Amino acid sequence: MAVVTFDPVAFKVAYPAFVSVDDAFLQSCFNEAGLYLSNTDCSPVQDITKRTLLLWMLTAHIATLKGALNPGGSTTPVGRIASATEGSVSIGTEYNAPGTAAWFIQTQYGAAFWQATSSLRGFRYRARPTRVEGLNASPYRW
Repeated sequence: MAVVTFDPVAFKVAYPAFVSVDDAFLQSCFNEAGLYLSNTDCSPVQDITKRTLLLWMLTAHIATLKGALNPGGSTTPVGRIASATEGSVSIGTEYNAPGTAAWFIQTQYGAAFWQATSSLRGFRYRARPTRVEGLNASPYRW
């Protein structure tokens, strides 16, 4: 099995909003994305094409959270804005830890990742095979 190698040119074709973002910064975000989705032979996503797309979604999410798309690279407040006032300006945020749905849906890229990986967050129950009396071919029903 292979690992995904970050290709900034292909990434920027898929995500044109990041065309003016520095390649080294995007590489750093891609490396960080590997903390959330394994980019090894043991990854739960074995299809390299799918893993590439998911890691790119995470890269775009992380880069957006770090202010890559904001003027001057200013970062956004951490978490969801829970309350705001206008007179004398105040803002209240709600922090949502990485790995939670609220953390991912702070950006369109994170929301897409969260939706695309819904099958990875559950489990499938497989009942133990049961014995069936009267069958000569096999004592178990599969």
